[in-house]
Amino acid sequence: MSTGSVGETQLVIITGMSGAGKTVAIQSFEDLGFFCVDNLPPTLLPKFLELMKESGNKMNKVALVMDLRGREFFDHLFKALDDLAETSWLTPQILFLDADDAALVRRYKETRRTHPLAPSGRPLDGILQERSLLEELKGRAQTIYNTSELKPRELREKILTEFSNDKKAIFTVNVMSFGFKHGLPIDADLVFDVRFLPNPHYIEHMRPKTGLDEEVSSYVLKWNETNKFLEKVIDLLSFMLPHYKREGKAQLVIAIGCTGGQHRSVALAEHIANHFKKDYVTHVSHRDIEKRKKVDGQKT
Repeated sequence: MSTGSVGETQLVIITGMSGAGKTVAIQSFEDLGFFCVDNLPPTLLPKFLELMKESGNKMNKVALVMDLRGREFFDHLFKALDDLAETSWLTPQILFLDADDAALVRRYKETRRTHPLAPSGRPLDGILQERSLLEELKGRAQTIYNTSELKPRELREKILTEFSNDKKAIFTVNVMSFGFKHGLPIDADLVFDVRFLPNPHYIEHMRPKTGLDEEVSSYVLKWNETNKFLEKVIDLLSFMLPHYKREGKAQLVIAIGCTGGQHRSVALAEHIANHFKKDYVTHVSHRDIEKRKKVDGQKT
């Protein structure tokens, strides 16, 4: 979840299931100093954005509640969200509040309120219809809270903690090397296979060394195919990373794999991490660098 960086205008759109806690959420954002509007019709969002932009820093933190009370305007909302994705002067994000059907039914019974989509029917009928209508909107959300087991105080604390400017959200790039013979990393977001590159394992005096050694690294990086690969991968990542950050992803794990995770993947992971560290908080790790071959003659 991204709370935006210094100088950016924050816009949080609060939406989700009726009864999931939107009232508590908007009150929490008010406590954080956000300018809050409850039930803004999506058709008015473009005009509201104009007012935000013209206000300068007077409206640099805004939270809007949009829900099924304005369901006939959902098509306008999706168009507005698409337009927001092209802006550079604010950081828009959607906070979707969800809860299990049983929890929502219980809450309606406790408050003796009717569901807005089933004013004369069973609350569950309205809940199921609403969940279907909100499916696409939920898919666009950067942050989703399931409030089934959360008390109002706990939801409030969660929002105050995660959206407070007292802590600056950081997008972290984690580059790791690994060996395919030891299995794929389960937490990898992107995996690149470099087993097609020349292998230092076949040079006897390099075999016990790793990609952290200058001799091995120089060998791996000297080939035309290695440099062409790095050129293409770095170009791809340079395009992707800002979009991952914009979508609110806290970290990205980029895994570089060779056969044993000792030579080629290590050298390339170090090179890629070094390239991006000037623009992002970057960490590099080598999962299998200390593992040695069990059988003489295995490739690394």
